[in-house]
Amino acid sequence: MKRREKEEKQTKSTSQKTEEEDEQRKTSVQSPVEEEEETTDQRGAAAADGGQLKEEKKKKEEENRKCVPGIVYLGHIPPRLRPKHLRNLLSAYGEVGRIFLQPEDRQVRRRRKKSGSRRCDFTEGWVEFRDKRVAKRVALSLHNTPMGTRKRQRFFSDLWNIKYLHRFQWTHLSERLAYEQTVLQQRLRAEVSQAKRETNFYLNNVEKSTHLEHLRRKRQRDGQQVEEKTWDFTQRQTEEEIQKKKKKKKDSITQKHLNKAHLLQLESQSNISLLAKIFNSNQSE
Repeated sequence: MKRREKEEKQTKSTSQKTEEEDEQRKTSVQSPVEEEEETTDQRGAAAADGGQLKEEKKKKEEENRKCVPGIVYLGHIPPRLRPKHLRNLLSAYGEVGRIFLQPEDRQVRRRRKKSGSRRCDFTEGWVEFRDKRVAKRVALSLHNTPMGTRKRQRFFSDLWNIKYLHRFQWTHLSERLAYEQTVLQQRLRAEVSQAKRETNFYLNNVEKSTHLEHLRRKRQRDGQQVEEKTWDFTQRQTEEEIQKKKKKKKDSITQKHLNKAHLLQLESQSNISLLAKIFNSNQSE
């Protein structure tokens, strides 16, 4: 009985040992798989964190980086187009900054006012985009294309005439406008000074004429002789007179040529008579 009990205990202990070994083996087999899964999870989380950090860095760099503005030149502005219309049309392609449209000449505006229309149209314009890459893209894509997308739109029949101005800044435009303004002011000053000179000259001549007229009347009262001035001037020749002079010159030149030819003919005849006399005398001998 005791032997059987010992054998049963030994078999139980061996079975327990085998179960523990099996469990250790399972744990040893499962642990590297779990470790791999854990490492992959950690790597994925790290990669996601890295991608988010890169995106955040890019955004920060883009925010920190200054957007260089680009300016576009418009060579044709259709009638009744205003800066607000232009901003609405171009804001669909990018952020638009400053806009300047050159108004028409004053003489054209005066003619229109005389005809009854008071509207002010523009001839050319400049548009500033916040980013020059957007400006280049807009100039390349919209050039020689209709302004409107639908047929019923206001400016559908007009075409875009856009050109990107390389290395052009808004300060250059303001300097040019200031220069044009100074030139116009100088021209106005010159015209005003010329008008003042003409008026002063006319007034001085009027004063001189009144003074001379007063002296003439005074001499007539005193009984002195007054010499009336006569103005000697030559009138400009008319076209008929000029043509007559030209014909006279041509006739005189032809007459001279004819006289010369007549003289040469007479000389030749005299030479012929001399030669005939000489030859006749030789034959008689």
